[in-house]
This record gives sequence, structure tokens and C-alpha cells, in this order.
Amino acid sequence: MKYKHLFFDLDHTLWDFESNAKLTLQELHHTLQLASYGVENFEAFYERYIYHNTRLWERYRKGFIKREELRLKRMRLTLLDFKIGNESLAHTMDTQFLDQLPTRTLLFPGTLEILGYLRNKGYALHLITNGFESVQHNKLKYSGLTGFFGNVITSEGSNSLKPQKEIFDYAFSKTGALPMESIMLGDDIEADIAGARNAGIDQVFINHKNIPDRVEATYTVGSLKELKGIF
Repeated sequence: MKYKHLFFDLDHTLWDFESNAKLTLQELHHTLQLASYGVENFEAFYERYIYHNTRLWERYRKGFIKREELRLKRMRLTLLDFKIGNESLAHTMDTQFLDQLPTRTLLFPGTLEILGYLRNKGYALHLITNGFESVQHNKLKYSGLTGFFGNVITSEGSNSLKPQKEIFDYAFSKTGALPMESIMLGDDIEADIAGARNAGIDQVFINHKNIPDRVEATYTVGSLKELKGIF
């Protein structure tokens, strides 16, 4: 085998973050009675959450903000878009969101099948994720993914973030993998693909969203099942 160690991203690659987040926010919209605060249209609320969360994660990844600021601001800014300046509500939403989100179990089609296939072929499977330590481990536990991965490298645990080279070096050190026998599989062009390339390892761009632009990756697939054509 050309590769021995397969490093997967988690959110948006295996674990369907957007679908799981939407279900969790729908529940919070109901239980916290956000309609009584003026947030009657859940879809509009969800769209603004995704907008702020995406941009705050980008700032967090670049080191401009800390974890705590990311957590609170995504709720605070979303509420402010509906003219709700309620710090207590924002804090409650953040706490309950992170309590409930990791218990969601929606995976991308073929996730369990392809992980079983790769494990049975003798590949060592690992995760490199920018998520928080306890949150990511709970996602794995509740969705039945824990047993597939030998090592779970988080940004919190490694004190670094994709696409920084340091998190990949940490992963090599922890797993004993060599760059030449390793490959990164993920959906994020900057964090996963460019990050892996800068760390000297091959990459698989998992194009779930069918992005039309050509991405400079070693391989590109449109779904997880297409990985069987590579490995």
C-alpha cells in the first residue's frame, strides 16, 4: 500500500455538522421560545447563525480570537441581527447548544461503510480536527465512530489549528506516521487540503457540496463511497 495512515477531518467530512446543528438550533428555538423574543422565522435565524459561525471559525483558525469569544459571539451576533441584545439568552443558548449538539448522530452517506472498508484493508485511521476536545469525542461516541480511529488529534489537544503545520507535525509524532505514508481526507480547501500540502502529505478533497472550481488536491471525490476507487 502506498499509504498506511489515513487522517480524516470530522465536521463536514464524516459528521454532518450543518444538519446536526440545524436540528439542535430548531430544538433551542422551540424550548427557549425565541419566537416570543421576535425570532419567528427559524430559517432566517439559522441562516444568520451559519453566517456568523463560519466567519468566527475563520478568525479563530487564524488566531485572531479565542475559543470563548467564538462560542459566545456566534449566538450574540445572531441574536443582534434580530435586535435582541440579551447576554443571558446568548450564554444560555451557547451552553445548551454545546451540550446537545454532540449527541446528534447524522453522518454523511456511506460513512460507516467506508470506514469499515478501510479498516478491514489494514489502514490506520486517525482524525485531525479543529474542534474542541470534549465536544469532538462526544460526537464520535454518540454517532458510533469512536472505534474506527486509533488517534484523535484536536486543535485544543495539540495547541494548534489546521492549516498550521504544527498540528500535522503533532499528529505524526503522536501516531508514529511518516509524511510519505500519510494522506489527509477532508472537505475544507484551506484547512485540510492546503494545510496537508504545506505539511508535505497527499490530500483527498471530499467535495460533498459539489464545488465546481478545480481544487489542487492529490485526489478529488464527490462522495465517501468514491474513496474505494483510491484505496
